Amino acid sequence: MMVKQSKWPMIGAEWNPLARGESDRLAGWLQEASPRRAARCFLTIAVGVGLYGATIGIWHGPRMAAYVALKLPLVVFLTLLVNGFVNGLLAQILGSGLGFRQTGGALLMAFAVFALITGSLSPLTWFLSWNVPGPDSPEAGAIHRRLLVIHTVLIAFAGVVSVRKLHGIVTAFSGSRAAARRTLIAWLAGNLFAGAQIGFLLRPIFGTPKVG
Repeated sequence: MMVKQSKWPMIGAEWNPLARGESDRLAGWLQEASPRRAARCFLTIAVGVGLYGATIGIWHGPRMAAYVALKLPLVVFLTLLVNGFVNGLLAQILGSGLGFRQTGGALLMAFAVFALITGSLSPLTWFLSWNVPGPDSPEAGAIHRRLLVIHTVLIAFAGVVSVRKLHGIVTAFSGSRAAARRTLIAWLAGNLFAGAQIGFLLRPIFGTPKVG
């Protein structure tokens, strides 16, 4: 009698290179189109960033938690979509050797790393938001500012780690640190600009202590 093997260990083993930042192996992933890996990256971003977004909004209440959980991943996906063509052009012009598909795959993996980090931090930030005085308390303004600083620091940390992983992937793929550095700087400039505009329009984490 054959026992059906669970897919979960296989999925976990496939994600190990991403979690560990094994640049050579991740660069190898870019050589072949894999809709399954792309779908898992999208799912990882939606779940990881969404969970973290919920912990940002929960201090204001369940409605704001749901609002931020939906809008924060949307900012990531729209940034990828808006900058996809430009990033692909820049990658080729700057000598990285990445095509449009490889560029999209590399950025998708970097955002998946970001989502893994923020998702893993979400229990901590949820506990923090749940145990501080609420938005109706007299010290709500000060608490609100402190929470924003904490979230900014944690998001920046996740961003720095994901950028380092992205640099390793591009370097391993192109074989040139100089080309990888040029490409990464150009991508960051474009993504930061587009992400800032999209974030301002969607306002996923803005609010005041009086928002319930």
